[in-house]
Amino acid sequence: MFSISTDKDTREGIITLRKPLNYEKKKQYSLHISAENTHLDPRLSYLGSFKDDATLTITVGDVDEPPVFSMDYYIMEVYENAKVGTEVGAITARDPDSKNSPVRYFIERGEDKEVYFDIESISGVIRTTQLLDREETPWHNITVMATEEDHPSLQSHVPVTVQVLDVNDNPPKINSDEEIIICESTRAGQASPKTA
Repeated sequence: MFSISTDKDTREGIITLRKPLNYEKKKQYSLHISAENTHLDPRLSYLGSFKDDATLTITVGDVDEPPVFSMDYYIMEVYENAKVGTEVGAITARDPDSKNSPVRYFIERGEDKEVYFDIESISGVIRTTQLLDREETPWHNITVMATEEDHPSLQSHVPVTVQVLDVNDNPPKINSDEEIIICESTRAGQASPKTA
């Protein structure tokens, strides 16, 4: 995790970080350090070895990180003409820091100008705010933002796609006023439509 070297000019020990630290995994390190004078003046040899030991404690500081979503993207489904307030799905994110600050959710309104959906800020549950028509818009793309309650400037974003499922709410249509002719010799259960 650490390495130590000696400065050639000042003869001071320089501790260098060899790998990134993670506050959530380990908050403190203890290093046992020995220092020894390798160029002993013979006139001072009667004083014994010029060596010393020390324990150095390194405390890792916590750097706040934005919330982390449980998925990279979400795909949800809702039937067209579902009642206003119907639950479409839920988003989850957590604070990766050890203090586990509560997370709040918001829908970025730049994309959902018609406001078809809303999100409960604490639970992350997405609900419809108006009736949806699959024939008009079969897919809705929104972006959900998560922030830490204690640090609203720490934000994360995740794309959410909502597919509107079809409900058979439109009567069948015949494309044109066509006349169908069936021959008199046609047997029951057999149809041979011909257009005139």
